[in-house]
Amino acid sequence: MTRILIVRLGALGDIVHAIPVAAALRRAFPTARIDWLVSSKHREILDLVPVVDQRIAVNDRGGSDRSGVSLISAVARLRRERYDVALDLQGLIKSAIIARAAGARRVVGFAARYLREPAARFFYTDVHDPGGEGAFARSETRHIVEINLGILGLLGVEAAPPEFPLARVESSVARHLRDEAGGRYALLNPGAAWPNKRWPPERFAEVAAALRDRRGLKSVVLWGPGEQELANSVVSNAGGAAVAAPRTTIADVVEIARGASVTVSGDTGPTHIAAAVGTPIVGLYGPTRPERNGPWIADDIAISRAAICQCHHLRRCKLPVMCLLDIQPSEVVDAVERRLHAAQKAGREP
Repeated sequence: MTRILIVRLGALGDIVHAIPVAAALRRAFPTARIDWLVSSKHREILDLVPVVDQRIAVNDRGGSDRSGVSLISAVARLRRERYDVALDLQGLIKSAIIARAAGARRVVGFAARYLREPAARFFYTDVHDPGGEGAFARSETRHIVEINLGILGLLGVEAAPPEFPLARVESSVARHLRDEAGGRYALLNPGAAWPNKRWPPERFAEVAAALRDRRGLKSVVLWGPGEQELANSVVSNAGGAAVAAPRTTIADVVEIARGASVTVSGDTGPTHIAAAVGTPIVGLYGPTRPERNGPWIADDIAISRAAICQCHHLRRCKLPVMCLLDIQPSEVVDAVERRLHAAQKAGREP
C-alpha cells in the first residue's frame, strides 16, 4: 500500500481524535504517501502533524473563507493521486461521496448504524462495524480514538496505543503568558461551539480564585472566535486571579496547552488538544459522554452529568436549566486538586 487518503473535514476536536490513525498508518507503512482532506477552517492543526505528507484544504462551507480549494477542484486533485485506499472518518454523506469520488481502489468507512448519516455507507467498498450499540448511543463506553483506530483492522494494521504526533513550535504568545503567570498556570476554556457545553464564566472565575488562593496558581483564559466576551467575564469576576489570552493561532493553543499545569474545560477542541499533548485535564461533560469524548489518560478527571442530561448531542438545551449547572465550582476545584496531586506524584507538575 503506497497511497492513502484520510477524509476528516472537521471539527477541531474530531480531527485531533483522528490523528492517531495517521500515526498508526505511518508506523505500519513507513514509506507510504499519507494525505488528509480537511476543511480549510481546520487546516492549521494538521500543519503540526509531521506524519501527514499532504494536507488538502477544501472550502467546503462557502462563506467568506476562501483559503481552500473548491470541492470540485479538490476531487479533481485527489483523482490524480490514484490512492490505494481512502478512509472516511467523518461518516457524512458529503465526506463519503468525496472519498468515493477520489477514485481510490478501496473506500473504507463505518457500518451504517454507526454513522451520523447512515446513507453514507453505500459509498464504501469496505465497512468496519465497531460493534456495541453505535457511536451516538447513550451506552457507548469506548473512546472515539479507540473506535477510529479499529477501522485500521481492515487494512491489516494491528491495534496499538494511540500516538498524537504534534510538533513543537515557537509561540511568543505562549511564552508571554507563561511569564505573565509567573511560570505556572492553569488553563481555563469557557467557550464551546455548542452553547449546551458551556459552563458559566462566573463559575470558571470561582475556580480561578480558588486555585490562586490554594495553589498560588494563576489562570490563563483561552477563547476562540466569538468567545472573547466569555473570557473577559471570567477575568473580570476572578479578582485578579486570571488573565485572558490574546488572539491565538492553533499553534499558539497547542503550546499554551503544553505549558499548562492543568486544563479545565468542557468537551471542545482545546480540551482535546491539551489531552493530546499530555496536559492534565479536568473535563466538564453533560450533553456528550466522557467515555466517548473525554480525556483518555487514567489520571485525568471527567465531571459528568451525562446520566441526567436529556439533551444528548443537541447544540442547545431544551430544558429551563441545563445539566451542566448541576456542577458546582467546589466540585471542580476539588477535582483539580486531585488531578494536580496525581501530576505531582508522576513528576508532571512542579
